Amino acid sequence: MLSHQDIWTALDKLADKFAMSPSAIARQAGLDPTTFNKSKRYSADGKERWPSSESLAKVLNALGVSFEDFAALTAKSQAGRLSVAMGANVPLLRMSQAMSQARTDGFFDREGHPVGDGWDEIRMPGTSDDHIFALQISGDAMLPLLRDGDRAIVSPNANVRRGDRVIIKTRSGEVMVKSFDKMNTDSAQFNSLNTDIPSRHVPLRDIQWMARIVWISQ
Repeated sequence: MLSHQDIWTALDKLADKFAMSPSAIARQAGLDPTTFNKSKRYSADGKERWPSSESLAKVLNALGVSFEDFAALTAKSQAGRLSVAMGANVPLLRMSQAMSQARTDGFFDREGHPVGDGWDEIRMPGTSDDHIFALQISGDAMLPLLRDGDRAIVSPNANVRRGDRVIIKTRSGEVMVKSFDKMNTDSAQFNSLNTDIPSRHVPLRDIQWMARIVWISQ
């Protein structure tokens, strides 16, 4: 039987596995950021408070985690391991690093797949894409959609459709985060995430690779 401490320990471990805080996983699930704070786990008179089944279900759904995987993280689980469905570690790089060293091709191959040293790791919900990676946003140039510290999960192999947020690397070495608008035989048009920055046409011959952002981790 799961105890009060088992449940809260499992939630803390879940947040740690996704390189997020308890507040961040609450936000990811559309909950109040304080839902899983340590101060909410006991009442003023010391009585145990449990997370509601609804809030727990929202978190597991948002992170793509089954209840069986969550149960494996409880204090009573001897193995405490995660199944493949819960996800795997994927490469993580700061956006500022990607932009400053883009001309050296030190972090990406010609198709936009992560290569070389200098990458950290983050846990991503279940995926069969071996080339998926994460970029941690630096600064506030992409507000309001992307904030400083957000992690953009990127798949070079995913199909890109109109309105998708994408990472583009040009042959001159420029790395950009844009929203894909349209493409013709000569060029592609991208809208800026920051509405104060005008849209941009890029000749197809100047694009080395383009990869879709499939998920945002806060």
